[in-house]
Formats: sequence, C-alpha cells, structure tokens
Amino acid sequence: MRRGRRTTNRVLLGLTGVLLLGAGGLVLLGGFDLPAKWHLGLPGGWPWSRPDDVLLSAHTRTRWTDEGWWWPAVITALAVFVLLMVWWLLAQLRRHRLNEILVDSGDGEGALLRGRALEGVVEAETESLEGVDRAGVLLTGRRTEPRVRAVLALAPHADPGTVVRRLSDEAVAHARRSAGLDRLPADVRLRAVKHRPERVS
Repeated sequence: MRRGRRTTNRVLLGLTGVLLLGAGGLVLLGGFDLPAKWHLGLPGGWPWSRPDDVLLSAHTRTRWTDEGWWWPAVITALAVFVLLMVWWLLAQLRRHRLNEILVDSGDGEGALLRGRALEGVVEAETESLEGVDRAGVLLTGRRTEPRVRAVLALAPHADPGTVVRRLSDEAVAHARRSAGLDRLPADVRLRAVKHRPERVS
C-alpha cells in the first residue's frame, strides 16, 4: 500500500510540475517577446505571445459574473479543491495499518500472516503486564519489515521503565519469534491514566 501511495504521489507531482513548467514557459515566452525576436510562427490566437498580453482579459474575467450560477459554481469548485488537498495531506501524514506480514515458512515460498491477528496477540499480552491499564497496538511498515506502534495507558503505580522493558522482552519478543522475524522494532508511547485524588483523613 505504501509503495502504491508513493507511486501515485510521484505521478501527481510529476504532472503538476509539467503543467506549471509549461504554463510558466508560455508566460515567459510572451513576456520577453521571444516569438518576435526568434521569428517563431505561432498559430493564430496563441495566448501570451506579446509583452502587452494579459493572462485573463477583462472579457474573460467578467464573462459569466452576471449569471446566477457563476459564483455558487466557483465557490463549490474551490471548496472541493480545498477538501481534496486536505484529504491528500492527511493521507500523507497517516500511517497505514499493515494488513499482512510475509513469514518465512522454510520452503522458500513464505506464508502470509494477518496483521490484525498479530496486533491482537501483542495487545492482549501487553494489557496483561503489571501496570498497564490499556494498550493499543498497530502494525506499520512493510510486509517483510513490520514495525509495532504501541500506546500504553499506565496505572498510577506503574514504573514506566519496567513496563517498556517487559513489553520488549515479552510481548514483542514473543510476536517476533512466532512470526519468524529477525527483528521487530517497536515505538512505544506512554500515557498516565487519570484518576480521582484519594481523600486523606
């Protein structure tokens, strides 16, 4: 999924760059009066061919402004464009969940392990650790190089160092061995569980 997203991003960025480069080249061509200097025979109606040309003529800019549908259409188009850009930005920032892991089965072919199954096992074992109130586990990365992202809500009496060490030595290590992985890096975030203050009498 990450590779497909990377390819899509490169294609979109490449097309955008080509369009911007072409438009900028046309504007510079007319701005420096290069068609006349270089004796270029441009077709009739070619845009931006002379220095006194404008990008949008007054007629073009005001052609439909008196129509009742014009401004709602412009506002709708701009709103859709902004929403698409926000969606694209969020898609870049979001780390996608790894749906499956490629496990070495010893026969040279490999087997696929469901990512959610491994997440559930690691999450259940992590929540059983002393001092962990709740745990959320997410697998990211590539099928052959998965990573664990864990968010742990710690109980008030928990020792963070001990919890992280046990998570690495037990839950993550068990998952790594069961999946036949050489390494399984883990990014851990700790949060304290809010609790009511105790009354002292």
